[in-house]
Amino acid sequence: MERTKRLFGAFALLLVALVFALAACGGDDDDDEEGAGGEGEGYSLYMIPKNVGNPVFDLANKGMQAAAKELGDTTQFNGPAEADPQQQVQVINSAVAQGPDALIISANDPDAILPALQNAREKDVEVVTFDSDANPEGRTVFASTPEAQKVGETQIEMCGSQINYKGDIAILSATPTATNQNTWIKFMKETLEQDKYKNMKLVTTVYGNDDPTKSTEEAQGLLQAYRNLKCIIAPTTVGIAATARVVSQQNACKRVVVTGLGLPSEMRDFVKSGCVKKNALWSFEDLGYLAAYAAHAVVSGEVSGEEGESFEAGKLGAVTVDANGAVYLPELLVFTPQNIDKYKF
Repeated sequence: MERTKRLFGAFALLLVALVFALAACGGDDDDDEEGAGGEGEGYSLYMIPKNVGNPVFDLANKGMQAAAKELGDTTQFNGPAEADPQQQVQVINSAVAQGPDALIISANDPDAILPALQNAREKDVEVVTFDSDANPEGRTVFASTPEAQKVGETQIEMCGSQINYKGDIAILSATPTATNQNTWIKFMKETLEQDKYKNMKLVTTVYGNDDPTKSTEEAQGLLQAYRNLKCIIAPTTVGIAATARVVSQQNACKRVVVTGLGLPSEMRDFVKSGCVKKNALWSFEDLGYLAAYAAHAVVSGEVSGEEGESFEAGKLGAVTVDANGAVYLPELLVFTPQNIDKYKF
């Protein structure tokens, strides 16, 4: 009998120790949920790109995840199969139904998606845009690429410097309604009005809809329709890769300059071969990272989109909201045969 009591007592002590051990393990799991930095409140962030399958948005997703880990937030990523506004509206509505704290969106069409964004905000889902802005009444903060004027001017200069600042040029853009593309093109046209570029003529702007097949067809059409074409500027990573491929395949690299905005990983072979001598971009991973920090700051109440507000954006340092409710990446990178191997994204 005494032996039984001793065994029962030992078993009871073992159960108590096990309970404490499980409680301790539960505490560790909670710490992991907060992420590496442990600064956040565990907000849920939902990124919706223009379309899935686009490498630049995969990089943005990677950047969002890195920021979320530092902040203790959780993330989701989903978008339309094509860069189509109505498909994007469907994804927005589906995302809102899941009740995230914030949407992070690259807008296909600022007008078409506005009602869906306003509905999200009415349901207490904050909205931050990145890459391509929505109408300001549909979001709180816009996490932007480097300032649009600089992006537009740089592309005209990359083109002009390679054609002795004279000749016919064309633009192969993404979708006709893409806010970022249209803003860059606006500044490109303004830049062409300067005396330095007075002998350069923009003959047309075409749209590849950020689709490789459509962009290839448009690039082929430009070469066929404009025999005196000296330069094609593609301010879209899908468009510039398709254009470089077409020009290379048609042995037209010495006749037609290809430049614009392209991922170094996708453009490296064309740059190394000499078919593309200059193109530019920024880190889309950093852009997704900035957007996630902006969304966290909005959800937490740290910023409301007013001019002059600032917040810390991790490795990017302090950023300040401008009069348009935007915060910017600081750096535009220009890739050449001499430096492209330094960049791995």
